[in-house]
Amino acid sequence: MARKQQRRRPRFSVNGWLVLDKPLNLTSNDALSQLKRIFHPEKVGHAGTLDPLATGCLPIAFGEATKTVPYVMDGRKVYRFEVTWGTQTTTDDAEGEPVKTSDVRPSVDEITAVLSEFCGSIEQTPPIFSAIKVDGNRAYDLARSGEDVKLEPRTIEVHRLDLIECPDENRAIFEAECGKGTYVRALARDLGERLGTCGCVTELRRLLVGPFGEEQMVTLDELRAAKEAMKVDCEEGEESPFENPLENAALMETIKPVETALYQLTELRITSDAAARVRRGNSILLRGADAPIGPEEIYVVSGGKLIAFGEVSKGEFQPKRVFNH
Repeated sequence: MARKQQRRRPRFSVNGWLVLDKPLNLTSNDALSQLKRIFHPEKVGHAGTLDPLATGCLPIAFGEATKTVPYVMDGRKVYRFEVTWGTQTTTDDAEGEPVKTSDVRPSVDEITAVLSEFCGSIEQTPPIFSAIKVDGNRAYDLARSGEDVKLEPRTIEVHRLDLIECPDENRAIFEAECGKGTYVRALARDLGERLGTCGCVTELRRLLVGPFGEEQMVTLDELRAAKEAMKVDCEEGEESPFENPLENAALMETIKPVETALYQLTELRITSDAAARVRRGNSILLRGADAPIGPEEIYVVSGGKLIAFGEVSKGEFQPKRVFNH
């Protein structure tokens, strides 16, 4: 008997950003897989991986928003994290094996006295269990295979590092605002060393990535509930029809406009004729008293729609990426 051919699920043209509140003990890729089952998008990706033991802000780019991912990843990030003193691990967090212990517990005054040393442009050696590539291989893959991984220090930006509270002598809770490439786990490790002890991250929550913060976050449970509310009853044994997420108002309300990611760029409105030229990849001369001269990067809109982003030089706009939604 011939096997019944399984009907292929349709894909939908979802465009924009969703700010997921990633739950504990879920990888960023697993979270992405669950979102695919909810939205069935034509294209989707995330901007900045969160470890399984971390929660919070995971920006998700659907469709045309994937073209703007670098602008989000390059944005500032804010983390709230708990450091437990007295243990250093292989991963610099609670997931790893202990490699060093100490009976020293720093006081509040001792902690606050050194925080300024970890602000500004500083050198940081990333954890060996990280996604950094070494000779084409991920550092964490090499470390897991038992290889001796050596990572070079690199310059990072820490804009703010505050001590929030010390629940007891063993733990301290911090909030850090930092730039791209900063490892909070490494901050905890280095703080411990500077304070004459050792430490590792035992809780981590990301509060902000670029333009996306806590007030915009939505959970997987909330998204599933919105999808379930749209399900249509069917007869027993009959296949349930697939729900179009574009017709689900509750789901689509969680999607932010594509241009949200371009928050640091100037917006410029152009005519429909100019937009037609830009969509074909052509440059245009910018006219008007308020038109930028450059050099700078801007994005252009027409009729309320995002057309492109690109470079302005000597009053001429050259599109870098064009949007098709």
